[in-house]
Amino acid sequence: MPYKEKKVEKLYYSIGEVAKIFDVNTSLIRFWEKEFDIIKPKKNKKGNRFFTKQDIDNFHIIFHLVKEKGMTLSGAKKKLKENKEDSVNNFEIVKSLSEIKNLLNEIKDTL
Repeated sequence: MPYKEKKVEKLYYSIGEVAKIFDVNTSLIRFWEKEFDIIKPKKNKKGNRFFTKQDIDNFHIIFHLVKEKGMTLSGAKKKLKENKEDSVNNFEIVKSLSEIKNLLNEIKDTL
């Protein structure tokens, strides 16, 4: 198997980078930040938001619940409050399965 360099993980992501990851507007990122308690970006003196990897993982969970499963915001909040572990576990399973799918597609393309 060929050597692959690991992707360099950043410590902090700007709001524009986060919006680009999810292909949404920055206003949606700001809105979800206000609506969900699990997202707590660091802010500098100018008020610029800097999101950590944990914040992005939380955005993935919210995005999965709201955009992919079609839940309402209040439904997603309730699900995260009542049973966050279940939501996180389901998201991790979906994430690992899509990584496996991507790996298998890469192997298929090289054959």
